[in-house]
Amino acid sequence: MSKFYVLANDGISSAGAQAILQSCHFDLDLNSIPQADLATYIQEKKVAVLLVRSATKVRKDLIDACPSLQVIVRGGVGVDNIDVEHAKSKGLTVYNTPASSSQSVAELTFGMMFSMARGLYDADRNMPISGASEFNALKKKYGKGTELRGKTLGIVGFGRIGRSLAQYALGSGMQVLAYDPFATEPRVSLAIGGQIITVEVEKFDSLAELLPHCHYVSLHVPKQPDGSAVLGEKELAMLPKGAMVVNCARGGVIDEDALLDALNSGHLSAAALDVFENEPTPRVDLLQHPKLITTPHVGAATQEAQDRIGEEIASILNQHFGS
Repeated sequence: MSKFYVLANDGISSAGAQAILQSCHFDLDLNSIPQADLATYIQEKKVAVLLVRSATKVRKDLIDACPSLQVIVRGGVGVDNIDVEHAKSKGLTVYNTPASSSQSVAELTFGMMFSMARGLYDADRNMPISGASEFNALKKKYGKGTELRGKTLGIVGFGRIGRSLAQYALGSGMQVLAYDPFATEPRVSLAIGGQIITVEVEKFDSLAELLPHCHYVSLHVPKQPDGSAVLGEKELAMLPKGAMVVNCARGGVIDEDALLDALNSGHLSAAALDVFENEPTPRVDLLQHPKLITTPHVGAATQEAQDRIGEEIASILNQHFGS
């Protein structure tokens, strides 16, 4: 029996690889092929299934050059790096794994909020340099943090990740507000002490209504249909002075120029970015800004999430090819 050739170009967890290899349907290739060489490699190997995360771009030219392709799977939520409609027009099936990484992204987001509230990120930068010589000055500088309990978090995009974040925030005593024109379910269930507690989150009909109430805002949406930012200069100005924002969604969801202006003016007290407009070469002025926490697009990069993603991919492939 011939097997379907699977190229995991952006890697796959050992649990996912094992799950795929347990099927007699697949040959799994774990090589990481540079984008410029990918079309040639796929043609030579007659790759039927291409597994990607965010690094590999599956655009029209690649799809047209690779008639052997049958299935594209994005290990993660968004499919911005895949020309989905063109792939479908060529008879390819495109999948993603939206449920597997929600917990990890929510945890990173909430960790960033804790870090901003207490200035942990900046203290960690300065303590190795001047902690021994300026201990008392740094103690005074970082002794003005705030608690998350009692603060208001606005979640823009109330899907799986937004709802997972709401669970952490509610469990920590925050008030949670949401804006999402597509999500209709306002209730969030969380497990506390062996009990399931259901909380109804207040939803707003527009950003203009939501933003003035928020001490923190976290984004879990793609860019606007026209490619523009969700939070630009106008929207950031709607936030109360001293608010903080987090983007663990997609680069460009926050206008980076407007964000820097709001930080430099003092309107925002801090911000955190896991994603950038110009990945994988983000702006240096963002990376070096003293009021910005930055991480290299690692929201879903926990071992647990990658195992869940890998196992979900194996399940998708087995179901698609009839195993």
